[in-house]
Amino acid sequence: MKILAALITFLGLVAAAPKVEIGIINGAAFRIDVPENWNGGLVVYCHGYSPSPVTYKEGVAIPFLAAFTDQGYAVAQSGYATGGWAIQEAAVDTESLRRYFIAKYGVPKETYLTGHSMGGFLTMMLMETYPTVYDAGLPLCGPLAASESFQSRGAFDALVLFNYYFPGILPDPTKIPKDFVTGTGDKALLAKVTQALDAAPEKAAALRHQNNLKSNKDLAGTLTFLVYLVKEINQRSGGNPFDNRNMIYSGTLDDNTLNSAIPRYAADPQAIAYLRSNYTPTGKISKPMLAIHTSYDPLVPVTIPNTYSTLVELAGTQSLFVQQFVKHDGHCAISPAEISRGFDELREWKKNGTRPVGGELK
Repeated sequence: MKILAALITFLGLVAAAPKVEIGIINGAAFRIDVPENWNGGLVVYCHGYSPSPVTYKEGVAIPFLAAFTDQGYAVAQSGYATGGWAIQEAAVDTESLRRYFIAKYGVPKETYLTGHSMGGFLTMMLMETYPTVYDAGLPLCGPLAASESFQSRGAFDALVLFNYYFPGILPDPTKIPKDFVTGTGDKALLAKVTQALDAAPEKAAALRHQNNLKSNKDLAGTLTFLVYLVKEINQRSGGNPFDNRNMIYSGTLDDNTLNSAIPRYAADPQAIAYLRSNYTPTGKISKPMLAIHTSYDPLVPVTIPNTYSTLVELAGTQSLFVQQFVKHDGHCAISPAEISRGFDELREWKKNGTRPVGGELK
């Protein structure tokens, strides 16, 4: 009897397994998951920042997708043909995939939009720029603010301040050599930055305060990633898009001395125009959007997505935006179960008009 029960369970799992289609559209890899119990709905997923285009392999499960497929929704995701902060390109690839899905599987009865990190940023952007396409959005751990703002006052300032206290370890953020290859995987640089921070506790504490970070480990990991990010944006924009000439830094060990001595940089007009176009949000959404963030995110501090509440108020769309948090440390440390609960609340909002309560995701 136990063997028979196990066989029945196995067959049930096989029957419930989604159909997976993997392909390429205009150079962008894609993956589509359609569950056996498809309800006719679609979730379009946008992945986060990746230095190179994302690809998909047959037979490789993506656990968090079950938050959507278990509810009967198909999921479509593009790997984007271009890596890095290629916001406009990613938007085009995502839209091309959505149209491909419609051509092959039919018009969905409803379409939701979601994504992690940069994908959360894309979720916000596409909700603003395609107001009639998506029924609701679920940005996850996204930097919901203008690229110019959070990358200048976040990434760029973090490097400028680190170089002021610890010169010679990281390159000038406007002159990062093309062959300077780094990122979260560069263990040698990570160790060097960590050693410098540990050797100067007072300076390290000032930098942690500036960046709202709890530990030297978090600070070092963030900095080594930001060097790569700033380098990539400089190359993509054709110059330096960052400007700190009007910044008065505070909360340092000696604000007067630092503000007098710290290097000042002027942005190149074409470079800052690029960054502003990729992308400056308006807060003008026409459908419900529920954002979920961790209470502590070393890469995208909550001060960044918090600014979107101000934008929707200025745009008069505050009734369509809710932000919730989960009690975890880490960038995008949102569990599949929490994503599922958030998706449930978003669907209820879209279906019955029951607006979720801001604050902790219960």
